[in-house]
Amino acid sequence: MENNPTAPVVDAPGARSRGRGRRPADEVRGDVLRAVGELMLSEGIADLTFERVARLSGVSKTTLYKWWPSKGALALDGYFHAVQETLAFPDTGDIRADLLDQLHAFVRLMTTTPGGRILAELIGESQTDKDLAVAYRALYSSGRRALAGERLVRAQEQGQVRGDVDVQVVVDQLWGAVYHRLLIPDEPLTDGFVESLVDNLLGGIARS
Repeated sequence: MENNPTAPVVDAPGARSRGRGRRPADEVRGDVLRAVGELMLSEGIADLTFERVARLSGVSKTTLYKWWPSKGALALDGYFHAVQETLAFPDTGDIRADLLDQLHAFVRLMTTTPGGRILAELIGESQTDKDLAVAYRALYSSGRRALAGERLVRAQEQGQVRGDVDVQVVVDQLWGAVYHRLLIPDEPLTDGFVESLVDNLLGGIARS
């Protein structure tokens, strides 16, 4: 995608210079999100600071504070940027296969990478950081629910799911069950659990 020549530009003191040292805002923002995403997946939120991000990304703290009102909001945006591709929702035309693909990817992220611990940290931080709480609902929670809901609506249109099914309830049943397992250490979150979850649910909502 070509950069919009009319896009706003911001100072990026430590970044590679272009022309007079000013770059398009979306490019600078991308540098910040990559830096934050790498920090989040390797270390978590505890040692994340605006000062550190400014050094790593070459973006002034003034610009960072203009775009992100709190450390939590910045951390969530970076985390989402890092996991967005992994959690993309496929559409192969087979709702069972697509649900399994997305849920397996989500479980792997939560159990085999620091992603699960970091998401729990962000949810915990959101209890006292109002800006993070708003960002979590807008960027992560609502966005993830919308993608799953849209995929289930297409399955309804294709006759794979009954038309009278509330797809948002289905989203809660599937992903809510996974989050619940994450909170219960003696109940493992496995691929077998995911497959049973999807099969049990589709057995009740599939068109006969």
